This record gives sequence, structure tokens and C-alpha cells, in this order.
Amino acid sequence: MISLADLQRRIEAGELSPEAAIAQSHAAIEARENDVRAFVRHDKAAKAQGSGPLRGIAVGIKDIIDTANMPTEMGSEIYRGWQPRADAPVVMMLKRAGATIIGKTTTTAFASRDPTPTLNPHNLGHSPGGSSSGSAAAVGAGMIPLALGTQTGGSVIRPAAYCGTAAIKPSFRMLPTVGVKCYSWALDTVGLFGARAEDLARGLLAMTGRSEFSGIVPAKAPRIGVIRQEFAGAVEPAAEEGLQAAIKAAEKAGASVQAIDLPETVREAWRIHPIIQEFEAHRALAWEFSERHDEIAPMLRESLDASVGLTPKEYDEARRIGRRGRRELGEVFEGVDVLLTYSAPGTAPAKALATTGDPRYNRLWTLMGNPCVNVPVLKANGLPIGVQVIARFGNDAHALATAWFLEDALAKSG
Repeated sequence: MISLADLQRRIEAGELSPEAAIAQSHAAIEARENDVRAFVRHDKAAKAQGSGPLRGIAVGIKDIIDTANMPTEMGSEIYRGWQPRADAPVVMMLKRAGATIIGKTTTTAFASRDPTPTLNPHNLGHSPGGSSSGSAAAVGAGMIPLALGTQTGGSVIRPAAYCGTAAIKPSFRMLPTVGVKCYSWALDTVGLFGARAEDLARGLLAMTGRSEFSGIVPAKAPRIGVIRQEFAGAVEPAAEEGLQAAIKAAEKAGASVQAIDLPETVREAWRIHPIIQEFEAHRALAWEFSERHDEIAPMLRESLDASVGLTPKEYDEARRIGRRGRRELGEVFEGVDVLLTYSAPGTAPAKALATTGDPRYNRLWTLMGNPCVNVPVLKANGLPIGVQVIARFGNDAHALATAWFLEDALAKSG
């Protein structure tokens, strides 16, 4: 993978020009795109900007995010050739920081569940995950150092785990979702993919200007609470092996690790996440559902058809449970610095299964709004496994610092 931090250091030292860094990504896309199929559009004319902390950094944009100079097709035939007038605010944040928007990456239709043509860069017979399929695969394949994705259920953390990249789903609303095709306004969250936690921190610092992302170093002796989310169902042996490897490495590096049980209200919040998601999806996709129903991708159309009867009363009650869950989750963090859990139920499913995987280990944290960082742990049969570090709401910097600690601990133990 291409390290954003490494590129920045070399550019700042005068060892690498921004133009050469962008040329490196163009060449990597040309070399691997025919196999991986991460992009719906590669802007071969994209050039380096002359200034800004992200000069020389090529960024891929998930194709539900508006771009003024490239179509935004949302993975759907309904929007084939659709050209927005303006860049989404989150794209402008990148451009103002000096980044080069090198292309649009594949997304499942409306960031839902119908698979894209993208393949897993570690094994082309497997899925890269979704819905941010192309962004995860492009970073995992070493094409680009940074990519934007979105998460409503598990669409940043899970594909990052499958493709072996670092990724952050930041605290809810840290990054604006204006100009991003809405699925659920209470859940949709813009996130970043990179090679390592340091790369994500540097990307967020440049985009947001938030001082807490400046000078992040690995956490010292963090207190880690392990949660297995048994209420979300069983995991494959590979996922448990990955979590155990992370625990062992963390303890050896000086962390204190303890098992944590989540309060019942938090478990209940996991159950009601789909009610909020699908109720809002019916409003967000009302025009498509009413006017272009038969052109909606089949798996999404099926789920919308099945949830058409959700009532405002069910939605309001689900929202209340979510609010109570967030309050009680805050108390869990009084005894630990971060939580550690699975990023996915196992390794990436085979492409033949026609699934992008299951978000059941991610959706609670999207609803809670907490920052989550995927940390690649190991490979099982050539496919990556990841764990996710979850911090208190608003403490994204600490989530990244602990993820960095864990990356270092795993490197030493491996």
C-alpha cells in the first residue's frame, strides 16, 4: 500500500515532487485496475496541486459523493451519466488541502448491498466488501494512498477489514454528508481509507484543521475493553483468531485488557438499527422507489419492498432506544479508554456468493456515532482479518492513537 505519511515526509524533504507522487498513483491504477476494477472513472489528466498539506496525494471518491468534474452515478442505472454542478463539501475539504481527486470509486447501488464488479485485491475470487467497495480495494491494492467511503451499517470498517487497509468511521457528523446521496440521515457517515492509522490522522488533520489530529503518536499503555457482541451471532474461527492475536499483542506491549459486557439497552440498540435505517431509506429514496422502482438494484429493491410497512411509531421508539443506548454506552467508557471487537464476521466471502458480507458487527457503532478504526491483524488463507478500535464519541484522535499502538504491537509480535 502507499503510505500518505511517507509521501508527505518525502515531499516535504524535497525527495519527491508532488507531480511524481501523483504519477505513481496513475501508474499503479493502470497496472492493477483491469484486475481489481476499483474505479468507475479514472481521471487520467488529474494533476498535482502546487500547495497544501495533501499536495501530491491522490484520492479516490466513492461514487455517491458529488464531484463537479466527474459524473456521480451512485452505482445505479437510474443515475447513469448524472453530472452534479458542484463538489460535495467533503470533496472541497480535500481540494482546499491540496489533494488531487484522481477518480470515482465503485459503490453498491445507493450504498446498499448489491455487489459491484470490484474484486478483492488479495484474492480476485473474493469480495472486497461493500458498500465502499472500490475505495477499500483501491487503497488495499496500492493504487492510491487515500479514499473516501461512507458507512450506514458497516460500509467502511468491513471492506477495510476484507481488503487489509486501515480505515476510520469518524464520530457522527465530523465530516459533512451534504452532497452525499442519502440513505439514512441519522446513520450515514463519511469515512477514510488509508494504509495505517497515521495516514488517517494526517488526512483528517488536513481536511478538518482540527488540532487534535496534529502530532498523534501511539497511545501509551491503553486500557482496552474487549466485547464480542454475542448478540450479533457467531463469528468464523478466523475472526476470533484475529481478535485473540490483537489481545495478545496489546497485552505484550503494555496494555491492560479486560472483557466487557455491554448494557442491555446497548444490545437493544443493535436490534433496532435496521428499523431506523430502512424507515429513513424509504424517505431518502422515495422518488426512486415510486418513479423508477423496477430499475432499483434487485437486493435493494427487495429490502425496500419488505420494509414498506414500517410505521412512524416504530421509528420513534427505535430512535428513543438509540438515545438511551448512547447514554449507557458513555458509562462503559468510564472504566476503559477504548473498546476492541471484530471488524467483520470472518474473511471476505467468495465472489460467487454474490454478497458484500454482513455488517452485524458494525451497525451498532454506526448508530451510536462513536469513532471506529479498523486495524489489519493477520491473514487467514491469504485473506486479511481486522479488528476495530472504538473510542468515546468525539475522541477520534484517541481511537487513532490506540489503533497506532495496536499496529506497532502487532508488528513486533508478528
